[in-house]
Amino acid sequence: MDSWDEIRTAFHVARMGTVSGAAEVLGVHHATVIRHIDALEGRLGAKLFQRHARGYTATEAGEDLLRVAQATDDQFSQLTNRIKGRGSEVAGELVVTSVESMGPQLVPVLAAFQAEHPQLNMRYLTGSRLFRLEYGEAHVAIRAGNPPDQPDNVVQPFFQMKFALYASPEYGRRNGFPEKVADLAKHRFVAFDESGSRAPFSRWLRQNVPDENVSFVSGDSRVLESAVYAGAGIGFLPVYGGNEHPELTQVIEPDDAWTVPTWLVTHVDLHRSGKVQALLTHLKAQARTWGAR
Repeated sequence: MDSWDEIRTAFHVARMGTVSGAAEVLGVHHATVIRHIDALEGRLGAKLFQRHARGYTATEAGEDLLRVAQATDDQFSQLTNRIKGRGSEVAGELVVTSVESMGPQLVPVLAAFQAEHPQLNMRYLTGSRLFRLEYGEAHVAIRAGNPPDQPDNVVQPFFQMKFALYASPEYGRRNGFPEKVADLAKHRFVAFDESGSRAPFSRWLRQNVPDENVSFVSGDSRVLESAVYAGAGIGFLPVYGGNEHPELTQVIEPDDAWTVPTWLVTHVDLHRSGKVQALLTHLKAQARTWGAR
């Protein structure tokens, strides 16, 4: 029945006892209240009120309607409070996505955030495809490279992800280590295939190393990382990851041209929600400590 406005009007008439009182609560003209009551009684085929000089008194049918309307109004109020609270609380599911290579850096940070908010369920997505914020696939995306330009997204600078060239002890025993850029032509490398060639360090490698020296390629950053550890060749790794493996050797001096900017991306509709703002604050605080190190 498309009569919620009429039922709500009748509820307030029964509660206030007068047309003028209901009109004031509802913010409408008293003629609108009378029209709603008449229409609802006509629709139901029953009198809901006894009219008298002092106002309106609910009939038996009106009392039945009042009980249903009261319960419905209470449920709407509870729903409103829950929705408002949900916007400010740090609870429920929080979905974060990033490129795979950032996983070792981000997982401890996300785990610490979840420990601070035990009502939160963290879901962390990585992969080759781009998860779409506008379709609700993630609350927060951490993107690398050029600043994202999708409409309705809020984009903020995050941190500069530094890369360096690393080699394993096994590779060094077999081939030695380069000491300067001119030495690279004598060595073997692992590198992204064409799907990852847009990264600044990947472009630099292709410009400074002969194609025949790139002997191991993959589109998966985890595979390339494993190839470096296994001694398949020299390869680029994030500095924060490479430095956690003291057995690796960082070869030649790092170049600022290898650095990749990263961005915090949220959808405008969810950007101000409590859990998204709490995570953004946490991530930015952690990024400042990375810069200090």
